[in-house]
Amino acid sequence: MEEYISAGRVTVDGKVASLGDRINANQQVRVDGHPVKIAAEAEQVCRVIAYHKPEGEICSRIDPEGRPTVFDRLPKIKDSRWIAIGRLDINTSGLLLFTTDGEMANRLMHPKFEVEREYAVRVFGDVNDAMIQKLRLGVELEDGKANFKKVKAMGGEGINRWFHVVLTEGRNREVRRMWESQGAVVSRLIRIRYGDLLLPKHLPAGGYAEYPLEDVNYLRKLVHLSAETESLMKPEDRDERRRRMAGIKRAVRKHQIMVQSGVKPEVVKAEKAAAAEKAKAKKPKQTQKKRTRI
Repeated sequence: MEEYISAGRVTVDGKVASLGDRINANQQVRVDGHPVKIAAEAEQVCRVIAYHKPEGEICSRIDPEGRPTVFDRLPKIKDSRWIAIGRLDINTSGLLLFTTDGEMANRLMHPKFEVEREYAVRVFGDVNDAMIQKLRLGVELEDGKANFKKVKAMGGEGINRWFHVVLTEGRNREVRRMWESQGAVVSRLIRIRYGDLLLPKHLPAGGYAEYPLEDVNYLRKLVHLSAETESLMKPEDRDERRRRMAGIKRAVRKHQIMVQSGVKPEVVKAEKAAAAEKAKAKKPKQTQKKRTRI
């Protein structure tokens, strides 16, 4: 839908829509002049998933250069779509949250709610106490002052050292630019926490896991939204969880092989959909046999 809006193909109550416009179920939405049904907010269940973003993926839905995106591997959902809560640059990995609730996503990203993001950072350079103190107090960037709420040394050797840093906003490449302002270079960057939600240890890079209702409502409470009362997440036992994770790992490996071989995931999806439609068209219609009354 975003590409349709950018192309000016979407109207709301007769006016051309812009990205970020808020709409409700009572407004008339059209795509290329055709009416589109918008589900009422009350009918939508707020869902949240954790995605373990690997390096090399971008956070756009479609990339003109054909690079893999974080949306390629997300589960399909009916009558809704996944919205990224913030972004991670192509060279950053780790925890990326997605939700079906646009209002919650906007609030969680807004600096006024001061939701913590924690990153594991490998820094190349000579880091001293004075530098860390500056990063805590604040450094001037081209888009304003920025500071880490916390900086904790996590070990390392020589001029390659690991730190955990915490901030409460998500400006573009902010962590990298802050270290660069002190003459250091970030060689690895991994988001490990958003609010109180940690990157699940069992989740492979490229895999996703849905959060239970308790965690969904934790996020909603953070940004002053009413609690969700329904969850579409099915309870599962240990064996079911193992089978699901094994399936995710297989799918991730398959996806990685496709990307490495230069096959675009969206092309494969389109080919599968076309093949399914072709098979459906060829399938003969079953006719009900007439019963002979004796």
